[in-house]
Amino acid sequence: MSFFISDAAAAAAPAQQQADPMTSLIFFGGMILIFYFILIRPQSKRAKEHRELVAGLSKGDEVVTNGGVLGKITAVSEQYVTLEVAENVELKVQRQAVGTVLPKGSLKAAQKD
Repeated sequence: MSFFISDAAAAAAPAQQQADPMTSLIFFGGMILIFYFILIRPQSKRAKEHRELVAGLSKGDEVVTNGGVLGKITAVSEQYVTLEVAENVELKVQRQAVGTVLPKGSLKAAQKD
């Protein structure tokens, strides 16, 4: 006889049922789909958009870098772009550092502020 559970109560306990393996598989597949649509897919879309933005950079574009520097592109090479941030002041930054292409005339509006 057990100290905490009497033999009669232990014998009367129903046998535990095993979970259906198909239910576990469906749950696991559902979790993978949720992670895909919430995390993976939006991130890959943003990366694709940024690659297209960087590939489309050309001389004369007004851009903002990831660091917040506003400038006008004066030269474009394979890895770098040269930004004119003020009169006779140019910075050379990596193409990947460009975060946004601004509409034409945005720099003049920003200089007035």
